[in-house]
Amino acid sequence: MLRQYELVEKVRAYDPDADEALINRAYVFSMKAHGAQVRASGDPYFSHPIEVAGILTDLKLDDETIVTAILHDTIEDTVATPEQIEKLFGGNVARLVDGVTKLSKIEAQSENERAAENLRKFLLALSDDIRVLLVKLADRLHNMRTLHHIKSEDKRRRIARETMDIYAPLAERIGMYEIMNEMQGLAFRELEPDAYASITRRLQQLHEAGGDLVSRIGLGLQLHLADHGLEAEVTGREKHPYSIWKKMAERHISFEQLSDVMAFRVIVESPDDCYRALGLIHQRWPMVPGRYKDYISTPKRNGYRSLHTTVIHDSKSRIEIQIRDKAMHAQAERGLAAHWAYKEGRPVDEAKVPWISDLVEILDHAANPEELLEHTRMAMYQDRIFAFTPKGELIQLPKGATPVDFSYAVHTDLGDQTVGAKVNGRVVPLRTILDNGDQVEILASEAQHPQPSWLRFVVTGKARAGIRRFVRHKERDETIELGRKIYDEIVARLPAPLGNDALKRAVKTLKVEDHDTLMIKIARRSVSDVELMEALMPGSAGGDVAPRPLGQRTAISIKGLTPGVAYDLASCCHPIPGDRIVGLRREDEGIEVHVIGCDKLATGVDADWLDLAWGDGSDGGTARLMVILRDVAGALGEMASILGAKGANIVNLGLAHRDGSFHTFHVAVEVHDLAHLHNLIAALRAADGVSQVERI
Repeated sequence: MLRQYELVEKVRAYDPDADEALINRAYVFSMKAHGAQVRASGDPYFSHPIEVAGILTDLKLDDETIVTAILHDTIEDTVATPEQIEKLFGGNVARLVDGVTKLSKIEAQSENERAAENLRKFLLALSDDIRVLLVKLADRLHNMRTLHHIKSEDKRRRIARETMDIYAPLAERIGMYEIMNEMQGLAFRELEPDAYASITRRLQQLHEAGGDLVSRIGLGLQLHLADHGLEAEVTGREKHPYSIWKKMAERHISFEQLSDVMAFRVIVESPDDCYRALGLIHQRWPMVPGRYKDYISTPKRNGYRSLHTTVIHDSKSRIEIQIRDKAMHAQAERGLAAHWAYKEGRPVDEAKVPWISDLVEILDHAANPEELLEHTRMAMYQDRIFAFTPKGELIQLPKGATPVDFSYAVHTDLGDQTVGAKVNGRVVPLRTILDNGDQVEILASEAQHPQPSWLRFVVTGKARAGIRRFVRHKERDETIELGRKIYDEIVARLPAPLGNDALKRAVKTLKVEDHDTLMIKIARRSVSDVELMEALMPGSAGGDVAPRPLGQRTAISIKGLTPGVAYDLASCCHPIPGDRIVGLRREDEGIEVHVIGCDKLATGVDADWLDLAWGDGSDGGTARLMVILRDVAGALGEMASILGAKGANIVNLGLAHRDGSFHTFHVAVEVHDLAHLHNLIAALRAADGVSQVERI
């Protein structure tokens, strides 16, 4: 643990004007406040805030942020009050400590609700002051470093999952890649211990077989550049286990098929030297097509700048190379903290963190915690492309984005009013996928409104939130109208005409908010015929009213269907919760639910299409996998053990065919949802005896 004078010296080393007395007061106050409290590791609790402060000194943050780190747990975990903090350390520190404290007071019950509420408070707090995010990231990083001391496996996994889903992506979005990589590695080790161990073991085997191959390649790069008069600092490493596992999952390949497991960083003096180094490297080694990215001319949204390329080295290995100057390297290492603007109390330029305002806007549109998390994960994880407005404004979007995503990125109102689009001067369908460098012109009309069918192809959280907001309002209006029709039918069955105040009396008797809410409950059958008749006219039902028929074939909840409509899950594609789904409706038949990418849908089905989504509480389904096993002893048992350990029940298993040293099996497994299925597939791909896994 950093001692008091050591912490002060670390801050003064990069900020001689830092308020030494303020830091000293905070150190003593926090130490006394936490007293004899201890952590799960047995260490004094006070060591945690000091280590958090130490992480932030490595980022060279201002004294107020360091003091906030020292005090960040005092209000929640000690008898200290916000008034004390403000009196002793000033209004700014009190506001920052309060912002970090609010993020920890989560009382929602379910895991998703808890994570979503955490995220909601988080985004609102950091939209006011980005330093709240920096303190929280350092807090979470230190908690992850000491995660192994927690005895409860469930608690460790919950913390690791929250870190992977929320905090690591947030670190990436402000360019703090070192913190992101460490968080992902620690979370991956907890969430996928078998895959982590397998990949780590294979990396060790490669290292033992190749010796100092990374060092030799790095030295060769440096000497090649020096021979042509370009001084550069070259460092190399094997990629992180999580990065390798993610590539295996994305490319559907095994470890042996993954050729680029080494990464190198070339640091030069200027942007001109970056391009010169790139040219010299491409002259010497052949470039892998499609793997070159220029983040200098078009920086990432978090300000990251660098040149990325992959070449085939003399060793026949693919190596990934990042080229940047020293200023770009500082930005990549420290992210938003590299150009701090708090010395005079000025906040960081909002233009550097525009994604925060996008996510805060989504907060207002998300209907439930799952939707909020879905939007946020999409906004965090996806790779970016760059498109331009007719006036040349740069709009960053995830890969796979369409003109509708583009229009919502420009402004929500423009997205709502979109009727068409021109890409590079040519009119294109709204589902067209945009490419890097496209110029997009949106055609709009005030008479237009969002179309539910857009949900089939939009990929940004902002677009989905806008469309779903309209769909929810439309569904509410339609549900109210259905409720009124049923209400009129029930009133017609009453033995006498209703009085003028009967409806008001029913609203009060049934304890609903207003007439519209009552109509919604009637449509959704939350209020029975008997209950409504008795509320409208006591004694009128007589206890002998036949219920209205309710079609039902499955307990799974699906949004987008009128209450009472029967449906089946298609046997051709076996939808599971999490899949993007549509419904096919034929005259006088029920609804058939398909995965959006089902081959049957591409054959020109003669039926009406319905936009559907999984409802709250949807859990469970059967997925089919093709698993190719190597012909080695224990491979089948290893596959079964992995599925069992991941909570997946095998309901059918068949040998499809043999091909030399490989056996192909078709496996039907019961899974909770799409995320569970992806988890299974990734775990299988990391196994030694598994050659290939695909969903069928």
